[in-house]
Amino acid sequence: MNMNTPFSNVKVGFLFDLDGVLIDSEKEYSKIWAQINHEYPSGKDNLEVVIKGCTLDKILADNYPDADIQKKVTERLYELEGKMRYRYLPGAFELLRSLKERDMPAVMVTSSNDDKMAHLDEELPDIRSYFTYIVTANQITKSKPDPEGYILGAARIGLRATDCIVFEDSIQGVTAGQNAGAYVVGVAGTNTSEALQPFSDMVVDSLIDIDVDTLIGSLLRKKSERMEL
Repeated sequence: MNMNTPFSNVKVGFLFDLDGVLIDSEKEYSKIWAQINHEYPSGKDNLEVVIKGCTLDKILADNYPDADIQKKVTERLYELEGKMRYRYLPGAFELLRSLKERDMPAVMVTSSNDDKMAHLDEELPDIRSYFTYIVTANQITKSKPDPEGYILGAARIGLRATDCIVFEDSIQGVTAGQNAGAYVVGVAGTNTSEALQPFSDMVVDSLIDIDVDTLIGSLLRKKSERMEL
């Protein structure tokens, strides 16, 4: 379906983080990593906060250098992760559906690996249908805040990151979007609005607050201002 809107002919990509933006999982992950940190001390009291937005490989490399401990931590993570139940955050499903109805490309750019995505498919079997492409941790070599994932996500839909809008909830994530040159929407919840603001073009409390046409207009203005510099 191609809806007639003021920006129907504008090529814009929508790049979404997963946890804390589309699905209600960040609080559970915080509990899981706090428990793992208790069982396998990393030496960091706030490990569950430090690792937000990072791939599992980076978490292990930075906090659990011993190979045997890495294996145990990974096994424990998968055990606890397998018990999680995912549901859409407010406004997420409606926004994804709206973009699909308007034939606007959406890409998921997540630090999750393929094992996590398999569990997501079990919990939300419809979610993949709303995305033109999904970038997972298995496809990148550098974790957020490096922009690699968002640059790749934009390229998969034939665009530059500067033609895209990024939705993120973590400091690592909004920084990655900013580093990619995208228009960044910080979604408060995992972090406060005040914490996200310095790294975001705008901050919202939830995706319910998103108006697609207003957002595209903001992206176009940002691009215009860059050209004038």
